[in-house]
Amino acid sequence: MLLFHTSCIFAQSLSIRQVVTTEREAWVTGEFKTEPIRKVHHTVELLVNRPLQTMDGFGACFNELGWTALNNLSEADRQLILKELFEPGFGANFTMGRMPVGANDFSRNWYSYNEHEGDFKMEKFSIQNDLETLVPFIKNALKQNPHLSLWASPWSPPAWMKYNKHYACAVSPETLDAKFRNDLTADKQGAEGSNMFVQEKKYFSAYALYFSKFVDAYREQGIKISMVMPQNEFNSCQNFPSCTWRAKGLATFIGGYLGPEMKKKQVALMFGTMEREDIALVDTIMMDAKAKRYITGIGFQWAGKGAIGKVYQKYPELKLYQTEQECGDGKNDWAYCNYTWDLMKQYLKNGASAYLYWNIALEKGGFSRWGWQQNSLVTVDKQQKTFRFNHEYYLMKHLSHFVSKGAKRIETRSDFDNLLAFVNPDSSVVVIAQNKTEALQTVHFQLEKRSAEISLPANSFSTIVFK
Repeated sequence: MLLFHTSCIFAQSLSIRQVVTTEREAWVTGEFKTEPIRKVHHTVELLVNRPLQTMDGFGACFNELGWTALNNLSEADRQLILKELFEPGFGANFTMGRMPVGANDFSRNWYSYNEHEGDFKMEKFSIQNDLETLVPFIKNALKQNPHLSLWASPWSPPAWMKYNKHYACAVSPETLDAKFRNDLTADKQGAEGSNMFVQEKKYFSAYALYFSKFVDAYREQGIKISMVMPQNEFNSCQNFPSCTWRAKGLATFIGGYLGPEMKKKQVALMFGTMEREDIALVDTIMMDAKAKRYITGIGFQWAGKGAIGKVYQKYPELKLYQTEQECGDGKNDWAYCNYTWDLMKQYLKNGASAYLYWNIALEKGGFSRWGWQQNSLVTVDKQQKTFRFNHEYYLMKHLSHFVSKGAKRIETRSDFDNLLAFVNPDSSVVVIAQNKTEALQTVHFQLEKRSAEISLPANSFSTIVFK
């Protein structure tokens, strides 16, 4: 059993709560003993008078394979998981979610909402596929939190809107098992730095209408899409649904077509998702007068983490989101949980107002339709009809349970920077810290005229709440 010690010096009353997760024990509440701690390893001053970005919240992505995984479980277990993820103030306390516009790499298979070539008026548009998976998935989450904010981005437009007339951009590796491969031929392969979307007005207009029909169709289901991004990973040529764009091509689409259409629907538009370190890609959009007027923020994932700090400095007026947790390899191990913490620090210390995990749930092994094994918050054992919450779930919860929507990240002054600190709208201060050493460490926290010495167990994550 983990045991925690604290020593407090009071100028005013100070209430402290600590929750700790290690590889062997998750979400353990500290047992405080008010005895002196002999050795303080670090000192941290929490500068509540130096607020930084405002947090919109935390969440994850609604993928088809997440819903099919959860449907292996009993109704009671499925609802327990959704309650743990989405009910306000209960578990992970997620306030936002992402979804694909049509198929993504964790869909059951390729589909779009209109595969009728030449239907520029979108007369045959349909979300019929989603009524089996994404719609019930999201509706069940909304039962837990009716105020859940939802945003969306496509992985690929309808295949007929692309030069190669195929959902994929790259030929499947020969090393993949046949069941995972696509049927794209080498002569139809695309490349980074090219526009795979047909760069013609009638295609731009039809695709903007496609987005509009998507927003309307989900509204008819009682699901509000609050924001969209025009393309997932627009530089990445993949063997699953994908579509490369040049930034200039996206600027044309945003400024002349998608932006005006989303404005009519009162749906926000952010640029992304950015998966490259190259800030010039953002500059291309922001220097285009028509596109710029519609952009409220930028979304970053994968190698985009190297650009977010530069964008934060250059465009302080923009909202910045981390849009996709890097996916892992299906092992869901403690080592990747530690890597996830490094990602969280990178994004949140460089201005991100939201942090979104990727797969909510997957069957054991974490395979996608296209053969990529990935991690998930929840792993479902299809044969045993059981589930478990993985390490990364508890790490997400260490932030999302305690850091409220509207909280502000705050500066710290310290010789110890393996932490994140926030002040909530109710003035409570939340610190998430990692002790990555093999020995217990103590930290002296200074909060205005109040202070406390907190022990951090070896190889652990701690959330400390000061009130």
